[in-house]
Amino acid sequence: QVQLVESGGGSVQAGGSLRLSCAASGYTYSTYCMGWFRQAPGKEREGVARISGSGGSRYYADSVKGRFTISRDNAKNTLYLQMNSLKTEDTALYYCAARYGACAGRVNIGDFGYWGQGTQVTVSS
Repeated sequence: QVQLVESGGGSVQAGGSLRLSCAASGYTYSTYCMGWFRQAPGKEREGVARISGSGGSRYYADSVKGRFTISRDNAKNTLYLQMNSLKTEDTALYYCAARYGACAGRVNIGDFGYWGQGTQVTVSS
C-alpha cells in the first residue's frame, strides 16, 4: 500500500526558505514519478513540480521556476522540495503525490494516483 507522509512545513517571512520532505513507503519508490502540488484557501489545487523516477527529468510550474528545487533520494525513499525566496502567494497546503511509471510531461493532478495528507506553508510579509 502506497503511503506518503509530508513534513517540513511551517511559517516563514517573505524572502525566507523552507524544505519540505515526503517519506514514501509501500512500493518500489524509484519506479514512480513524484510530484508536489499545493492548494491555497479558496483556490484549486495546482501542480508545483515533478521529478522522474531516476531524478533525471524535472518540471516546474512557471510560478516557482528559479525559486523551488525538487529532488529525490531513492536510497531513502524520500522526496524533497527546497523553497527559496518565498512569497506570500506561496502560502498553501502542500501535497506530495506519486504516479507509477514515467512522468507524463507537465505536473497535472489527474496524472497522479497517490497522495499524502499535506503540510502547511505560511509566508507572511
